[in-house]
Amino acid sequence: MLPKDSAEALFNRIVLSMAPGIGPRLACALVDRFGSPDGVLAATPKELIQVSRMTEAKARALKDPEILTRAEAELTFIADHNVQTYFLTDDNYPQRLRDCHDAPIMLFGKGNTSLEAEKTVAIIGTRKNTDYGLKLTEELVDGLKEVPGILVISGLAYGIDAIAHKKAVKSGVPTLGVLAHGLDNIYPPMHKNLSLEMLGNGGLLTEFTSGTNPDRSNFPIRNRIVAGLSDVTVVVESDIKGGAIITAMLAASYHREVMAFPGRITDTRSAGCNDLLQKNMASMITRAGDLLSLMRWAANTGVSAKPQLLFPDLQPEEQKIIDILQGKESVHSDELFHLTGFPASSLASTLLQLEMLGAVKTLPGKRYKLA
Repeated sequence: MLPKDSAEALFNRIVLSMAPGIGPRLACALVDRFGSPDGVLAATPKELIQVSRMTEAKARALKDPEILTRAEAELTFIADHNVQTYFLTDDNYPQRLRDCHDAPIMLFGKGNTSLEAEKTVAIIGTRKNTDYGLKLTEELVDGLKEVPGILVISGLAYGIDAIAHKKAVKSGVPTLGVLAHGLDNIYPPMHKNLSLEMLGNGGLLTEFTSGTNPDRSNFPIRNRIVAGLSDVTVVVESDIKGGAIITAMLAASYHREVMAFPGRITDTRSAGCNDLLQKNMASMITRAGDLLSLMRWAANTGVSAKPQLLFPDLQPEEQKIIDILQGKESVHSDELFHLTGFPASSLASTLLQLEMLGAVKTLPGKRYKLA
């Protein structure tokens, strides 16, 4: 049973997350205007519609008896099942996801892992994996187990997702499953035991309230959480289209790293990976060591490796870019444009010259890092 004050505050957050038409930006604007979700729910319709994009219909939805009843039911479910909650403007909401423009207003979780893990890797792929995909996934997880602060994230689906979770559980690597339904259910049902094992060293997470079925439309929605929580998304095997490719595209749109394993050009299960690599939307890896190198993660200390730069004859413009990139995992081209003050054409030519010197590497999503 939740304390009265806590229950009321949580109830108001649930209502705000359930109200149709109130997305993350509007929710933040409302909380900013009225001080808290409690303040939003206490405001009158006349006060609410003073906020940009807030309409009378959206204001009425906050008092809709059906939504209030559903919120009460969810509050009971949370209390009865020891569910952890994360509201977009609260301190415990994962910062990586908060940085995404379409972050869910509210999350519901179970387990013992921190959503603010030091290093997060999404391992995703086809539901119909080959033996090649099985081997790659297990070897990748095995190669990450000595990395301090690592968290493996996936979607608890058939195929590559389940392989990643199972290997993580077996190897003692914390692993988080992001669901496309409520926490009162597990889909597919055959992964029920796996999900219980994950609660001991990891957990489950969803934006969907209890009673939500695993409808097909929920899976692409779920994928943005997988991408948004992860420092790097690795596609092991995928057809040219599918959920893994959607997740990779989302990760790139969030300016996160995307990596993929290459496969035979005749293998349809690797067609999506090969396409990402061919279009320079993903960095190619063949083993865990490649990922650690590209991410500058030192497995023995958990500290990013610092490159030794030996380019004594750099021009001032080139040195300025090197100084900006020094100590950072990667920097977006827009940020480089603002930090250097260089004209766009000059910035592009200087970056090209640094690439030719082997000092800088281009990453998917218009990002750059020290080579």
